[in-house]
Amino acid sequence: MPEAPVKMYIDKLLKDSRIVARSLAFLSGPVKDKALRAMADRLAADEEKILVANEKDVDAVGKSFEADVMKDRMKAAVARLRLTSDDIKEMADRLRLIADLPDPVGVVTSRWERPNGLQVSRVRVPIGIIGVVSELGPLITVESIALCFKSGNLCVFRGAPEWRLTQQAIGAGLREAAEQHGIPSGAWIVIDRPEKEVAVELIRAGKSLDAIIPRGGAGLRRAVVEQAKMPVLCHEEGLTYMYVDADTDLPVAQNVAINSKVQKAIAPNSLDTLLVEQVIGRQFLPPLVNRMLEEFKIEVRACPKTMALMGQMAMTGHASIILAKEEDWHTQFQSPVLAVKMVVNMDEALAHIVAHGPCLTAVIATTSYESALRFTREVDASAVFVNASSRLNAGDSYGMGADIGLSGSHLHAKGPIGLEQLTCEKYVAFGMGQLRYPHPVPEAYFDAIMLKRP
Repeated sequence: MPEAPVKMYIDKLLKDSRIVARSLAFLSGPVKDKALRAMADRLAADEEKILVANEKDVDAVGKSFEADVMKDRMKAAVARLRLTSDDIKEMADRLRLIADLPDPVGVVTSRWERPNGLQVSRVRVPIGIIGVVSELGPLITVESIALCFKSGNLCVFRGAPEWRLTQQAIGAGLREAAEQHGIPSGAWIVIDRPEKEVAVELIRAGKSLDAIIPRGGAGLRRAVVEQAKMPVLCHEEGLTYMYVDADTDLPVAQNVAINSKVQKAIAPNSLDTLLVEQVIGRQFLPPLVNRMLEEFKIEVRACPKTMALMGQMAMTGHASIILAKEEDWHTQFQSPVLAVKMVVNMDEALAHIVAHGPCLTAVIATTSYESALRFTREVDASAVFVNASSRLNAGDSYGMGADIGLSGSHLHAKGPIGLEQLTCEKYVAFGMGQLRYPHPVPEAYFDAIMLKRP
């Protein structure tokens, strides 16, 4: 039997989602937490079933490559796809972590009383129906579903097709465990069809979705931002900068730079551009660049001043650096590539960040309190760190637990999007008959007054 057209399929899938989303918004915290822990237990119990399904996905991807011709690419694709027992344990642990976090729904964030006695509150409520389009693995599937569920939202998840059977095995167990603990059917939707058009239709489903979240590379994020018919919550767009001030602790600055770039080079908050005040360039850059090239295999693209400073490296047996192009200063690499520039002072560093932004994460390495204050005040980013790695721009680093991604947006929330940021606020006001004045009076009343006048 032929499958329904993609648009019809998406419309049918989302048809009753608004009704289910309303019921999710009213679930109590203990009910949600109990369901999340049951889901974690079910994941652990289904480990063998999930690994068998994953092996089928791995085989399918392996067979899609031609023998020998793309051997390295095939190995990388297979390694990326393959799950282990530790991966499943991490998923279960993530569910339990989310269950342990405070429920944001219904929290009163502020309350005050007006002179007329009106008592006004701001209360956290779910956003509604949130679409997630992901290129990433099953951990992201589980995490996205759990964070949306805990915050009272209905998640419509479209995952990477190469993990299709794995996600089916995971999703079936999670759904059964949740429904056995009183969670309504359809509390989240995992889209099963692999066509690219499915993601496109979901991105354009503005009448059905209240927000959308892309989880993947720059290409996916760009496509979502350009085509979405609803707000994009966390597109992780923007560069990560580190500025090394003239007054700095050199070993600390070196460790912060290495961790910011190398700890996970593909992360959105890994270091893209390193700006170094030229007064300390000769002391700071040669040992750092040498370690980046030799120890960590990071490709370094440098400004002419840095090229001149490092010119002797190739002659002494070191790997050479590359002259940076203009586009490198605008690029969020998410790969083992780092752009390095020497600047005269902080003014030039700040001007560079403004000219080549937007900025997702910024770091300053300095021992000067005045420099730190100025940098944190003037840099427009989702997070600004003083003498700490840019990789700490994440929910777990802030004590928020898990997050669903980073946002550099000027609207809704900056930084990690966790449970609290997956809600919005509404006003609730208690009164005793308060009115807005002047209170309307029927015109007949004024006519009667006029007739009585002499």
